[in-house]
Amino acid sequence: MSELELVHRGKVREMYRVDAEHLLMVASDRISAFDVVFREPIPDKGQVLTAMTLWWSDWLSPIAPTHVVSADPADFGAPADGADWAGRALLVRRAEMLPIECIVRGCITGSAWKEYRTGGTMHGEPMTAGLLESERLPEPVFTPSTKAATGHDVNISFAEAANLVGSEAAHAAGQICVDAYSAGAAHAAERGIVIADTKFELGYVDGALVIADEILTPDSSRFWPMDQWRPGAAPPSLDKQPVRDATAATGWNKEPPPPPLTEDVIAETRGRYIEAYESLTGESYAGWCERWAQAAEMQP
Repeated sequence: MSELELVHRGKVREMYRVDAEHLLMVASDRISAFDVVFREPIPDKGQVLTAMTLWWSDWLSPIAPTHVVSADPADFGAPADGADWAGRALLVRRAEMLPIECIVRGCITGSAWKEYRTGGTMHGEPMTAGLLESERLPEPVFTPSTKAATGHDVNISFAEAANLVGSEAAHAAGQICVDAYSAGAAHAAERGIVIADTKFELGYVDGALVIADEILTPDSSRFWPMDQWRPGAAPPSLDKQPVRDATAATGWNKEPPPPPLTEDVIAETRGRYIEAYESLTGESYAGWCERWAQAAEMQP
């Protein structure tokens, strides 16, 4: 593993080259909000993201293909420097990524709500008048954005996305993402969770468009407890919302450097990530940790 080439370091993940067709995707405990990475990590966050991505990849396999191959260290070994990658690393197929973020919105919130409140549009498209904050949309909407290497992503219209990736790819991406979101949202509703919106990233593997990177995690989605969701207000989220709320309250301008996170905010955020995993999958996070700790011990 010491010979693996680091090919990309993102806000949360490192990508290592395994061979010409495969990458190792390692999720750290780093957290970002408003496209800025904070100095303080959220304990266990990387394992939660990996666990959820693996679970959703398997669950969505009849609906949407993904690039995930395996989370088993037996398939990719252990790092020579002794770093603990068990439970936070995924072996994936290398994909030729689309240069857009593929967002699906089921409720109007966040940046979409701010735009609608100002001009009655969402990603530049006119919307029905009279919508309330957090209200469920008549049907899920594919609302892409740019994929900024640095700084902030920018919401764009479907036409602008088609200009970037081509009309055929934009329509195919939209269909895959809406289908995956709709299936995931229906499952989540049965578990008492509203998936307000989510962000997918797509790329081509062997000529086929697949979902890549993380899948329906607290980093890429807004999860709301259904019993606390009411149109007209922003409900608490099982994601990084404590970080957003606490830092926004300081008057931070959302540019680096970010304000420090308190121990209370870190603990609350960690709890929400774990709650999201256990609520949506019906599985124990402690069980996930134990499973891969045992797998790591078996490595030579």
